[in-house]
Amino acid sequence: MTTNILTIGTFFPSVISDLSKEFEIVECPERSDIEKLSANQCEHIEGLATFGWAPKDLIEKFPRLKLISSFGVGYDGVDADFAASKEIIVTHTPNVLNDDVANTAIMLILATMRRLIVQDKYLRDGRWVKEGNAPLTTSIRGKKVGIVGLGRIGEAIAEKLSVFQCETVYHSRNKKEGVPYTYYGNLVEMAKECDLLIAITPGGPATNKLINRDVIEALGPQGTLINVARGTVVDETEMVNALQDRRLGAAGLDVFEDEPNVPEELFSMENVVLTPHVASATWETRQAMSDLVVANLVSYFSKGKVETPVPECANLTGA
Repeated sequence: MTTNILTIGTFFPSVISDLSKEFEIVECPERSDIEKLSANQCEHIEGLATFGWAPKDLIEKFPRLKLISSFGVGYDGVDADFAASKEIIVTHTPNVLNDDVANTAIMLILATMRRLIVQDKYLRDGRWVKEGNAPLTTSIRGKKVGIVGLGRIGEAIAEKLSVFQCETVYHSRNKKEGVPYTYYGNLVEMAKECDLLIAITPGGPATNKLINRDVIEALGPQGTLINVARGTVVDETEMVNALQDRRLGAAGLDVFEDEPNVPEELFSMENVVLTPHVASATWETRQAMSDLVVANLVSYFSKGKVETPVPECANLTGA
């Protein structure tokens, strides 16, 4: 009997093409399309390909579901604990996006500290001719940088920072063995001593508003906050207020609390650089992520194994 796979969202054509060689595909480009599925279709779905979204009520729709293959390293929109309790394996796409996300963090650091957007506008508006040289900016070289979440991407960022001779330190739930960076168990204390703070920790309830008013105040008016994690990791209201009051020096932000809605107060701030959640958004990385979504589905249903299970499901059969 042919295995039925449901895809939610608009995947690269290669995903649908590759999956169609192995499975019967049911496509739902929009989440609202799921409500149009018949009871018979829901009954026969065994695999799910999704963009980081599979809440409990969705999982419960498919009584024969065995695998959720999620696109993206973050999966806070997937109820992995509930899935694991039902012996449904959840996979994600780590590692293949490390380099581009780390590059985006570096890009935001340089663009924010060197005021790239402001400098570009200064030239385009004719101010260089009329007013002379633009104001001086701040160098990244030799700065003390705190990484919030020293996972795979955090380590990639730290490695790239070494080119700038930065002193890298980190905060995470647990101290990591075998890394050459100083560990801080207290995030506020780390922020007090850093010029830059980079958020690259997973989202979810455990890290909700981890970077709060106390952390922002500790980073201070000379500090720069970079967020390439999840918007929920930062208390967005406190951050906006601190930027307005100059209690926080600058921010480079790729993620936001209520995407795609971004606080409009940020739009006019010259000390802020904004990008629309594009850290992994290159053709090369998105293709690699897409290929891994397919590989996890094919491997599970052909061999009973997956390549990249999430931690909550690592001990399940086939993971």
